[in-house]
Order: sequence, then C-alpha cells, then structure tokens
Amino acid sequence: MKLTVRELVTFGRFPYSGNRVTPEDQKIIDRAIHYMELEEFQDRFIDELSGGQRQRAMIAMVIAQDTEYVLLDEPTNNLDIYHATNMMKIVRRLCDELGKTVILVLHEINYAAFYSDYICAFKDGKIAKFGTVEEVMTKENLSQIYQVDFEILTIAGKPLSIYY
Repeated sequence: MKLTVRELVTFGRFPYSGNRVTPEDQKIIDRAIHYMELEEFQDRFIDELSGGQRQRAMIAMVIAQDTEYVLLDEPTNNLDIYHATNMMKIVRRLCDELGKTVILVLHEINYAAFYSDYICAFKDGKIAKFGTVEEVMTKENLSQIYQVDFEILTIAGKPLSIYY
C-alpha cells in the first residue's frame, strides 16, 4: 500500500476522528505539513522521499496528533550532517514554539548538548547520570560513562565534547 505524505499526516488525526476527518482536522493537517515545510511533497508517496523528508513527514504526523509529549527514537539516524542538524533544530522548535515535551534517544552527545535542556545518560542499560546539560556535560562525567578521554569546549554558550 502506497501512502502520500498528506495521507500519512492524516493518520495523526485518527485518534480524534477515526476515518471521518473533519474540516478542523484538515486545518490541523495543513498546519502540520506547513510547519514541517512539506507543502511541495504532500502529494508524493512516502517511498519516493529522501530519508530527511521521510523523517519530517513522520514528525508532521505526530504534530497533527497534537499530543503533549513526543517520543522520538534516533531521529537523526541515517541522516547526513546537514539533515541531522536541521532535524535537531526542528525538534527544538517543537519545544519552544509548540510547547511540546520531547523525549528522544540520541547517540550523538553533542546534539544532545546543543539542543536539549536535560540529558539522561545510560551505561549498561542503567541511568548513569541525569541532569541539566551543564551538569551532565563535564569531562569527568563523560569520561566515566563512556570510558574514553574527553575535553569540553564552550561553543555558542553550549558545551561541546571532544573525545579521543
């Protein structure tokens, strides 16, 4: 079964309207598509999109769902640096502009440091450290968690880890 971007985003409204999409649902769908800058792709099939476009379409569906919490598992996975950075900016905007609480799994500690308010670092399946970015992003904490040497620089007021 092939789905267009618009059809996928429409699924986000199904918890509210089932398969009877209302004019109000259409407005919410349109806003989600616009928010994720997908207007030019809304009639394209999902399997015709790039990885970054596909990720944005999935997040548009979540936006259309209009939940207070958004859970994302590695939203930057398989994206190049440009698209991964844009994805993180989008995730940050979900918090700042739409008031969402976003919980995401990342393996890139610097993305977490630059775009998050809090970090929960795991080691061996257990919480190793939880706190604000500044509390977690220390040379001592990261070296203990990841067992490699770290240096912490400050770029644009945010900690940036260098590991070696």
